Parts: sequence; structure tokens; C-alpha cells
Amino acid sequence: MAEEVKGKLLTNGFIPSLKNKKVVIRLVSGGQPVTGTIEDYNPYEILLLTTKGELLVFKHAIATIEPVDEPRGLQINRGGFKADEKTITVST
Repeated sequence: MAEEVKGKLLTNGFIPSLKNKKVVIRLVSGGQPVTGTIEDYNPYEILLLTTKGELLVFKHAIATIEPVDEPRGLQINRGGFKADEKTITVST
């Protein structure tokens, strides 16, 4: 069960902050890393978009979730790259 700090679950803000961001999830069984973007989640599951397609991961099977750092100022969108005003924007 998740630890509580002053009446709040530690995971309440963590997973929502990672929605639409790239993460590495390690599973309890074997610790295999799965890399993808969190598309959606609910209290029991996380929908991950990987290079092989969508993957539904049950939260109770997750050992760790690690955010993948992207270069500063770079946001990857489905339509191409979007960057801050100091860099060039490239669209496909």
C-alpha cells in the first residue's frame, strides 16, 4: 500500500505529472524496462504508447517509474518538434 504523508498519497501528483511524457517503467517480474509515453491512467492501470504500439500495464505489476529527461526547451509532438524561441522549429 502507498505511504501517506499528512493525509495525501505520494502517488497522487506523480503519475498525473508524467501524462504525455516519456517514461521507463520497470516491472516487478524480472524488472524488464518498458519505455514509452503515458497516454492515460486510472486507479489500476497505465496506458503506455511504445514503439510497438499501445501497452496496458497494471499498476500492481510496476516496480518503478522513471521519467526520461528530454533536452531542455524541446517538446516532442506528434506533428514534429516544437522548441522555445532560442532554437529552430522543425515540422514534418
